[in-house]
Amino acid sequence: MTREEIYSRFEELDKRASLGGGVDKIEKQHAQGKMTARERIGMLLDKGTFNELDKLVNHRCTNFGMEKKQIAGDGMVTGYGKIDGRPVFVYAYDFTAHGGSLSETNAAKIVKVQQLALKTGAPVIALNDSGGARIQEGVNSLAGYASIFYQNTIASGVIPQISAILGPCAGGACYSPALTDFIFMVKEKSHMFITGPDVVKTVTNEEVGKEELGGAYTHSSKSGVTHFMCDNEEETLMSIRELLSFLPSNNMEDAPLVPCNDDIHRQVEALQTVIPEDPNMPYDIKDIIEPVLDNQYFFEVMPHFAKNVVVGFGRLGGRSVGIVANQPAWLAGVLDIDASDKAARFIRFCDCFNIPLITFEDVPGFLPGTIQEHNGIIRHGAKIVYAYAEATVPKVTLITRKAYGGAYIVMSSKPTGADVNLAYPQAEIAVMGAAGAVNILYRKSTPEEKQEIIKDYEDKFSNPYCAAERGLIDEVIMPRDTRYKLIQALEMCHNKNQSNPPKKHGNMPL
Repeated sequence: MTREEIYSRFEELDKRASLGGGVDKIEKQHAQGKMTARERIGMLLDKGTFNELDKLVNHRCTNFGMEKKQIAGDGMVTGYGKIDGRPVFVYAYDFTAHGGSLSETNAAKIVKVQQLALKTGAPVIALNDSGGARIQEGVNSLAGYASIFYQNTIASGVIPQISAILGPCAGGACYSPALTDFIFMVKEKSHMFITGPDVVKTVTNEEVGKEELGGAYTHSSKSGVTHFMCDNEEETLMSIRELLSFLPSNNMEDAPLVPCNDDIHRQVEALQTVIPEDPNMPYDIKDIIEPVLDNQYFFEVMPHFAKNVVVGFGRLGGRSVGIVANQPAWLAGVLDIDASDKAARFIRFCDCFNIPLITFEDVPGFLPGTIQEHNGIIRHGAKIVYAYAEATVPKVTLITRKAYGGAYIVMSSKPTGADVNLAYPQAEIAVMGAAGAVNILYRKSTPEEKQEIIKDYEDKFSNPYCAAERGLIDEVIMPRDTRYKLIQALEMCHNKNQSNPPKKHGNMPL
C-alpha cells in the first residue's frame, strides 16, 4: 500500500468509528431529544481539547450472533480533555451502538480512564445513557461493572467523580453513579432504578410508571439519590462545568482561587432585619447566605431534597467554601433522618477535597415522633456529628437564632471541633426553649408562676452571652458585618494543619 492509501484507510476507519451505530441510529437519538455521546462530550469540554482513547476497540463476544455485530468503539466513548483549562477524564455511553450496553470490552475502556484519572489526579465524569449489561455476554459484562465499581471506590475522596444520567440507567448500572460524588439527571429523559416497572409489577403487583419509579423528580425530591435536576442536556453539561469550578482537581490541591471583585468589607444592612423579632416566625436562611457570598452567588446542591437543611458551594474572598445551613422556612429547620444524611455526606465531601465549611445554624432540635425514632434518627443524626468532628478543614459556625439541645451540639459546635464560632445578638443557645424547660422544671407551678419563670429563663439563656462567657462562642457579631467576619475567620484558618489519629478508617454510623 502507498502512503496515501495507508492514510486514506485510517481516515475511513476513523470516520466510521465516529458515527457509532450509524447515521440512522444517530437520527433516532436526535428524534428522542437526546444528543449523541460525542456531541455531549464536545459540549462539556473546552472546544478542541478532547482526545479520544480506544476509538477502534471492539468486543470479542461470539454468542447469539454477536460476532456479526461489530461496531468500532463498542458503544463507549472515552478519553480526556479540559474544562476551564483544567484536565478531566470522561466516558460516555453511546446509545447508538448496541444500545450503549456494557460489555467486558468497553468496561475495560472505562477502567482505563478511571485509572489514568487516579494516577494523574484529575476529575472523572461519566455520561450515562445505557440499556444496561450486555445480556449476550452473561457474567463477563457483570464482571465489567464490578471492575468499574471497584475503581469508583478506590478513587473516592482522591479525585472528584461526577455522573450525569442522560437516558436509562437500570439494574447494577445504578451503583457506579451512586458511588460517585454528585449525580445529575434530566427531567423526563433520565431514569434510574434497580428493578424496572415490569419487574416491580411481577414481584410486588405494584403498577408504577418509570417516571414515578425512577425519574429525575423522584430521585431529586424523594429518594435523595440525585443532587441536581436539570431541564435539558445542555443545562446539565453546563452545570457540571460550573460545579467543577468550585472543586480542586484532587485531594492534594486547593480549589481554584478566583479573583474577587466584590469588596470583602462590604456590609449588608438588610441582614439587620432578616431575622423576625418573633422567635417562632420563619425566615429563609438563603436571605442570609446569599448576600454575604462573593457576588451574592450560591450554587445550591440537592435543593429539592430534605429542604430543612441547605447545602451548596459559594466563594468568600475568591475562595471556595461549602455551606451547610438549617432552613427555618421548612419544618422550622429541625433535623430529621433525610436532612442528617444530606448534610453529613456534603460535609464529608468538602473535607475530602480541602473545602472550608461554613455553618449557618438556626435549629430548634431533632424532629420528634415514632416514625423518626423507629427509622433510626439516632443513627442518622449521629452521622452529622461524626462528619463534623472528623473533618479537618477550616470550620466556621454562625448561630443566627436558635441552637437547642443535641441539635446545637451536632451543628459544628465548639466542643466538636469548630475553629471559629460566631453568633448574632438574637442567638438563643440552650438545652431547649424556655417554655419547654419551665414545663419540665416547674410542672407543678401555676400558669402565672410559669410565666414569671419563663421570663427569667429567657433572660438567662435566650441570648448568646452565657455561651460567650464560657468561650463556646468566640465572638458575638452584628448581622451587617457577617461577610467580613467570615472572610477574616477563613483567612485566619487558611494554614490550619490538623490530622486525626492514624487508622485504616473510622466506623461511621451508617
